[in-house]
Amino acid sequence: MKTILFVCTGNTCRSSMAEAMLKELINKFNGEKNINILSAGIWAISDQKASKHSIDSLKEKNIDLSSHRSKLLTKELVQEADLILTMTKNHKMQIIHGIPASKNKVYTLKEYAYGPSKDIDISDPYGQEIEIYRACAEEIEEALKKVITKYFK
Repeated sequence: MKTILFVCTGNTCRSSMAEAMLKELINKFNGEKNINILSAGIWAISDQKASKHSIDSLKEKNIDLSSHRSKLLTKELVQEADLILTMTKNHKMQIIHGIPASKNKVYTLKEYAYGPSKDIDISDPYGQEIEIYRACAEEIEEALKKVITKYFK
């Protein structure tokens, strides 16, 4: 079974939304069952709920994020993942610095979706208004649609 791991800072906004949305997109578009989709945070406090605005933003897309609980990124999670998609270049560099052997499987989400570009970070909506979360969810969803066509071709 293949594993895709999404990583952000606290695992209560971006990476948790990406995890839930990719599960939903895969279910809709190709029904792939032989894949494990996870998320974690570099500085996460384990067992925290997703942020209210993350939950509400995905609820508008008919995706339930209410049962999500944050996880701290561990060496084991990095080693077990076949593909690691981070929300920022900084997250990517922290993983590679900490576990150099992961270099060939760590990308930012947008880098993997669109190729190298200057705009490869997904901004952190944490603590902002719901409109910022909605925009973040849209940005992640568009990149995930590209990931599906690339990863599952």
